[in-house]
Amino acid sequence: MRQMRLYYPIPMVSRTLKVSTSGFYAWLGRPPSERAKEEMRLEVEIKAAHSRTRHTYGAERLQRELAGQGVIVGICRIKRIRRKLGLRCKQKRKFRATTDSNHSLPVAENMLKQQFKV
Repeated sequence: MRQMRLYYPIPMVSRTLKVSTSGFYAWLGRPPSERAKEEMRLEVEIKAAHSRTRHTYGAERLQRELAGQGVIVGICRIKRIRRKLGLRCKQKRKFRATTDSNHSLPVAENMLKQQFKV
């Protein structure tokens, strides 16, 4: 509703969502709840830990990292906050050689007589 009020009148939005207009304004003026405050604090903590670990830790390792800092938080909550913030860990890939020049397979004959020398 907060975003839609820029485009539509509040009474129309509140009728559509079946919410009273006065209830919306009461909610708008309310201070953030304890959980919302803790959520904002955790967002900052998780962002900092994500940067500190060079974007390589997943949710489980991040939970242990935060516990080492004295922040106790559940794994599902970490996953939800990371998804909300768009934080993803880097996937390290194993180096794999894609060309094998030293093989004993037959090489096709140059039927077109092309010269590949520069």
